[in-house]
Amino acid sequence: MNTYVTGTTIRQLRESRRITQAELAEKIGVSSKTISKWETAKGLPDISLLQPLAQALGISVIELMNGEQIRNKNVSANMLRSKFYVCPICGNAIHALGNAVVSCCGITLPALEAEEADEDHTLTIEAVEDEHFITIHHPMTKAHSISFIAFVTSDRVQLVKLYPEGNAQTRLRLYGRGYLYYCCNQHGLFQKRMR
Repeated sequence: MNTYVTGTTIRQLRESRRITQAELAEKIGVSSKTISKWETAKGLPDISLLQPLAQALGISVIELMNGEQIRNKNVSANMLRSKFYVCPICGNAIHALGNAVVSCCGITLPALEAEEADEDHTLTIEAVEDEHFITIHHPMTKAHSISFIAFVTSDRVQLVKLYPEGNAQTRLRLYGRGYLYYCCNQHGLFQKRMR
C-alpha cells in the first residue's frame, strides 16, 4: 500500500470517470494546473483535500490512498460469498457480503482466506435440543485464541464473538447447508462445510 496518494492513481481514476482535469479541479475547488501538477508528480494534494478528491472520483479515501478500487461483485448478496475481516489491534470481527474496504484502528484490513481445519484446530458438534453445541479444541489464552465462530447459510449469518480466557464453544442453530467458520488469532480462518 502506498503511504500517500499518487499522481498516477489520480489520473487513472479521473480518466476512468471520463472527466477532464478542469472538471475535477472545479469539483474540489482548485485550479486545473494543480491537478496537472499532482498527476505529473510535481506536487501532492493537501491532506484536507483527500475527502473531497475521493468523493469527486467516486471512491473512498482508503481506496484513494491504496491506489486500488474495490468493487463487490456479489451483486445478488449471496451470503455464501461472505468475507470476514479481523482487526489485529482490537480484535474487532467484521462480516461483509463480499469484497469491501474495511478499516479499523487506522489500518486497512485484508479479507481472511478460509482453509480447511488442521489437527490443531479440530472441533466437535453435538446436537442439543434444537441447537448444536460446538466446541473447538484450542487454547484460549490472550496470546493464542479463537476470536469468533460463525455459521453462514444462503440467507443468514450467526456470529458469536469469543474472548481469551473464556471457552472456545457456543450453541448455534445449524440448519440447512452452509459453512461453519472459526478464526484463530494466530493461524487465520478455518471452515467446515455443513450439509
